[in-house]
Amino acid sequence: MLNWGKVSLSPLKQTFVALPFAALPVLIPSMAHAVPVPVDLSGWIENGFQGNNGAGTWTVQPGNDSVLQSTNGDPTVFFEPGSNAQGTTLKGTIKVNTSGDDDFIGFFLGYQDGELNSNNADFWMIDWKQGDQSPAVDGLALSHVTGDMTAAPANDFWQHIGTVNEVQRATTLGSTGWVDFQEYAFDLIFTSTQIQVKVNGVVELDYAGNFSDGAFGFYNYSQSNVLYAGITEEDLPNPCDTNPPGTGGCPPVGQVPVPGTLGLLGLGILGIGQVRRKRA
Repeated sequence: MLNWGKVSLSPLKQTFVALPFAALPVLIPSMAHAVPVPVDLSGWIENGFQGNNGAGTWTVQPGNDSVLQSTNGDPTVFFEPGSNAQGTTLKGTIKVNTSGDDDFIGFFLGYQDGELNSNNADFWMIDWKQGDQSPAVDGLALSHVTGDMTAAPANDFWQHIGTVNEVQRATTLGSTGWVDFQEYAFDLIFTSTQIQVKVNGVVELDYAGNFSDGAFGFYNYSQSNVLYAGITEEDLPNPCDTNPPGTGGCPPVGQVPVPGTLGLLGLGILGIGQVRRKRA
């Protein structure tokens, strides 16, 4: 028998009361909030459209959390090869340090090394054009890039046609271009079912679907002197901390419990144990 205050517990009750303590190691991570971590860009690489590596000149800045793209050329992406970005949020700033051009800046999501020169590409593109040059239009948009990049013209990226299928335009920036020398804060969320983009704290794009995993990437097309700075990455919170089972990315009841669920279970059991103690 174990004496706990005035309460004498049987072995079965001892096990019952011990459950919350067993759950504490699982509970603690669920209660802790993830913090932004600076991204080290020193190991990132460039891919250029149709194998034209060098279409962009990406120079990592001191501190390794910022990069400057200085070439006006074909579509180019800067990314960490072999990385998977789902379940994270990427934050930082973007700024065009020239008044000499008005073309595309942005991001890739779910990108795999070599896809800009692949015959079976499948990734997502967020691009923002400053000036309206019909048939290319100004504004921020989300597009799905699929198919044979080896045979596609770069014009697909210019017009959002062919292998580039535009699916959504931004809420307030859908027909508004970026401004020279102005810094914008961005916040990208990428999960298996959601892509969300905030600009200066405003949700501009929010799109649901089924997305393949892959890297975050910085994207430019025909635009030089673009600075991506102060880049941080943060794990997204457990969906079961804020959503009922079966909704919002939280698994249905009957599947393996996630930390948030186990933590709540542990707290409930601990509360029952305390009530029993007070009644004794």
